Amino acid sequence: MSDVENVIIVGSGPAGYTAGLYTARANLHPLMIEGFAWGGLLQQTTDVENYPGFPDGVMGPEMMQKFRDQAERFGTRLVTDQADRVELSSDPGGLHSVWVGDVEHRARTVVLAMGAEHKKLGVIGEEELSGRGISYCATCDAAFFKGAPTIIVGGGDSAMEEAIFLSKFASKVFVVHRRDEFRASKIMLERAREQANIEFLTPYRVERFLAGETGALGHAELVHIETGETREVPVSGTFIAVGHEPQSGLVRGQIDVDENGYVVTDGKSTRTNRPGVFAAGDLVDHTYRQAITAAASGCAAALDAEWYLRDTPGVPTPAGMPIGDPAEAQWAPVAESAS
Repeated sequence: MSDVENVIIVGSGPAGYTAGLYTARANLHPLMIEGFAWGGLLQQTTDVENYPGFPDGVMGPEMMQKFRDQAERFGTRLVTDQADRVELSSDPGGLHSVWVGDVEHRARTVVLAMGAEHKKLGVIGEEELSGRGISYCATCDAAFFKGAPTIIVGGGDSAMEEAIFLSKFASKVFVVHRRDEFRASKIMLERAREQANIEFLTPYRVERFLAGETGALGHAELVHIETGETREVPVSGTFIAVGHEPQSGLVRGQIDVDENGYVVTDGKSTRTNRPGVFAAGDLVDHTYRQAITAAASGCAAALDAEWYLRDTPGVPTPAGMPIGDPAEAQWAPVAESAS
């Protein structure tokens, strides 16, 4: 069993590393259990052109290495292993336990940043052509397909939003869905139908993806659900928008999650239903799922943890942190000073 940590961060990616950076610079000496697949979904991304500070763009893995290096430079201690289970206290000031194998790590606060995974179709060619024409984020990658024929796979609001955004760049956008009916709201569906270069292909499913002469995506083979008829669609890009799977399994049963498995937080804060436990990044984000919004929520989680350590009765104040009036101690963040 290790000594008691001020902060344990579970998971990496933009949210986790930003939380590590901020808590390290606050002299909280955070421990990050970053997982084997550290860096999150950006490790699976090629060019990132929409993150501020990189005017020429940056490769996803390179950017995450910079995030990691910066967090480590200021004192974040990294454990490149998986958190196997947690035991979260329900008492303000109580200690939380995170196990890596048989090793128990105890902490006064925990930041959950396990992220989410794209749901995949699981068809032939999807894995092989990921990053070579197949993407899971039109907002991120649409600009790479200017003037090219593309496909959006999905039938919800997210798929319609992706299709509308993609239609500004691509010559053609085929929306492929297994049913004639859509889960998307009426207004989003109408907006998509208004775009001249969006065509709906229903009820079809993707059978497989095929590479072209360059080794990148060249065709998508579709199968009509009712007739079994096959159709080969020449495309340069495919965007799969069938949802995300928040990686909240580690804490389900202890932390409140919604019907889709996203961790529930208190208003605009990162506080969960357990005192001293905070959640950030794609683990809580239904809507934006961008690197910059994940990083911002990692910052918020770090500040929430810092304020909790400072203001909660019964929690030993870390060395170097100013001590507030216990009579005014509270869970909620205090007002930021003007200095």
